[in-house]
Amino acid sequence: MGKRVKVQRRGRGTPVFQSAHTGKVAQARYPALANESLHGTIKDIIHESGRAAPLAVIELVSGETFYSVAPEGTHVNQNIVIGAEAPLKVGNIIPLGKVPEGTLVNNLEIQPGDGGRIVRASGTYATVIAHNLGKTVVKLPSKKSILLPEKSRATIGVISGGGRLEKPRLKAGEGHHAAKSNNKVYPVAHGVKMTAASHPHGGGRHRRPGKSTTVSRNAPPGAKVGLIAARTSGRGGTKRKRE
Repeated sequence: MGKRVKVQRRGRGTPVFQSAHTGKVAQARYPALANESLHGTIKDIIHESGRAAPLAVIELVSGETFYSVAPEGTHVNQNIVIGAEAPLKVGNIIPLGKVPEGTLVNNLEIQPGDGGRIVRASGTYATVIAHNLGKTVVKLPSKKSILLPEKSRATIGVISGGGRLEKPRLKAGEGHHAAKSNNKVYPVAHGVKMTAASHPHGGGRHRRPGKSTTVSRNAPPGAKVGLIAARTSGRGGTKRKRE
């Protein structure tokens, strides 16, 4: 009887391929939308397993506590203001429509009130480009520009933890635990070095796939490896891009 390849086994969602819940603290989400400005204080800055950016524990005057990614320059006991009247200060949470052009922001809401969805990785930031007809043009870390509603909230500043990748991993165990906390496989082996039962590119005497590595986006899980839905591939594709 055959053996399922790894991409099929991961897709089943069994505990073997699930990230551990140990060390998880809470979701990083803004509080619910309010008509008036909210005031709070950063009570602590903590680490969560599987999250590269530090988490700021913010307690509002009302007693409500929420968690948000901590920008560079924030500190414990710092006062935080949330709302359209908040001053332009690192750590404050302001609607995009009230943020001046050229300001660096992070943890943006795609829709007002969703709590923050994009630009949340350590060391990342987005740039407010322009305001137009109730929308705000924002340049993402990928250099792509998108339109967001002017009432979508964002945090002023750059997310801290940007230099974490500069420190080398001295032991393989560090990579193992880092990958395990994010439900990733470590180490990553080449498919051509596996057996035919473990990967579609495996088997054979030579270290070559033996067939085209471009597959359809609708390919079944057992075959969905390699260049998935590639627009171009090979030397001809590279030449056309240069032209």
